[in-house]
Parts: sequence; structure tokens; C-alpha cells
Amino acid sequence: MAQHDFNIANQGFPAFRSDLNNALSAINSSQSGTSRPSGAVAGTIWLDTTNATTPTLKFYDGADDISLATIDYSANTVNWLDSSVVADLVNDSTPQLGGNLDANGNNILIDNGNFIGDESGNEQIKFVTTASAVNEISVTNSATGNSPSISTTGTDSNIDFTLSPKGIGRVILGASKIQQVAEKITNSATAATGTLNYDVITQSVLNYTSDATGNWTLNVRGDSSNSLDSIMDTGESITIAHIVKQGGTAYYNSAFQIDGSSVTPEWQGGSAPTAGNANSLDVYSYTIIKTGSATFTVLGSQTQFA
Repeated sequence: MAQHDFNIANQGFPAFRSDLNNALSAINSSQSGTSRPSGAVAGTIWLDTTNATTPTLKFYDGADDISLATIDYSANTVNWLDSSVVADLVNDSTPQLGGNLDANGNNILIDNGNFIGDESGNEQIKFVTTASAVNEISVTNSATGNSPSISTTGTDSNIDFTLSPKGIGRVILGASKIQQVAEKITNSATAATGTLNYDVITQSVLNYTSDATGNWTLNVRGDSSNSLDSIMDTGESITIAHIVKQGGTAYYNSAFQIDGSSVTPEWQGGSAPTAGNANSLDVYSYTIIKTGSATFTVLGSQTQFA
């Protein structure tokens, strides 16, 4: 490795030959050295060997040196330092990554211009790594007439597939065909009496397993922080069930509320219940239809199981 000022002075033949060989050696070694060549002019490219194992290729613009890339002798790689350097893979039909792909906040364009993310750099899909993960999501396409699928795969057996909307948002399935549903039930050793809060965000069935000790008011809400009105749209309905264990002296659901305000249900058979059923399980079912802002139609029924 050598450097030269590329100035061949008038001199005798032996000295001229030595000077010329030094210039050619400098060209052959890319002007390698630990500092900029003394004869550098705007446009000179030289190799900074300050770090002997990963030297830096530099461009002199007449005032400053601009680092272009590092040369990794161990890995035999060129590591470009300017993030705007682009490698066109259009002719590579099977490109492979040697490490993780870091989009650096930019879009990943796929399928002829469709993309993950958007043109303003906002993320639309985020991949999160879980330590010691053994299960993963598989997205499978399909032949004509068949449905593509999203499924969980891995080494565990009988694992759930979780869709988690933000906050109290809901999963919208469109015109769905549901084959199996397991609804959330809350079993409580509480005895029915007084005003009972029914939180639809956390359950579809509320089961009281101790004998009722008095008539009760059922107040249906989203939960302690969200009203039912705020989580339902006009034109939507939900159906809930309240199971109450009865002893020798039976009691009944004597009043109904939504978000703390009284609502009179329309009862199956045309009459509201006036008593419970002794030594039984009384099941109250309510279908709540939102017809407007804080306005509901409620269809209720009481069924004895013994």
C-alpha cells in the first residue's frame, strides 16, 4: 500500500523510474494510508486504513473527506454508509437476507405497489417478537373456490388465536359464518339482592351460585368505566343471561336499568315476573336493542330450571 502526490518531477532515469513505480503503486492500492494523500484534489478517492481490519473508502470534495463505505476484511463485505444507497434487486428472483430486515421507518412495497405501511411512513402492520416463542401465525393462500386461512401453528397443542382490538374496540367479521363460539361466563358465590351491576364487556353470562336473599335490580353497563350506550351503535343488539340460584324462599328481578337509568323490558308472555321459583335456578335472558342515543328496547324472559 502506498500514496503519491502524482507529480513526476524532471529527474534522471533511475529516480524517474522509482517515482513512476510509486505513483503506480499508489493507484494500485487505492491511495491507501492513515491520512488523506498530500496530493489529493477534489474528486480523489482514497482508502483510510486507520482501522486495519475495516478500512474506510473516502471521497475528497476539495474541502472535506466524505466516507462512502467500510470494507470488512473478515466478512468480505462492503458496508455502505449512506442510507440513500439503493440496491436494485429487479433481476434477482430469489433475493435472501443475511440478517434482520430493518425498514428504518420506510415503507416495504409488495405485490406491484401494495404496501405494508403507507406513503407518509405510518405503520399499518407491526411485528412483535416474543422471547422463547414456539408458536406462530401462518397465512395460507388457496386455489380457486377455496378460502385462504390465517391460523396458529407451532409445537403447542390446542392453542387460542387472539384478536385484540385497542381498548374496548370490537372485532368486526363482516358477513361471517361462525362454526364454534365459547362465551365468557362469570361464576360468583354472591347472593342476589340489592342493585347488581352487569358488565357486558367482561361476560355474556353472570351466574350467581348462592341462594338469593332479596329481590334485586339489574343494572346493565359496559363496565365501571364505560357505559353500555358508549359501546353500542344504534341498530345493534346484545343478549345477556343472568342465572340466579334460589333457596326455599324465592326472590326475583324486580327492576331493570341500563347505565343507572330505569328501563321497562317487554316480557315474554306479556307480563313481568312477580316472583321467583323456589329451590331452582332462575335464568333471566335479556336482548337489548339500541334504537337511538341512550334509547333501548329490552326483551326479557324468566325461565325456571330445576
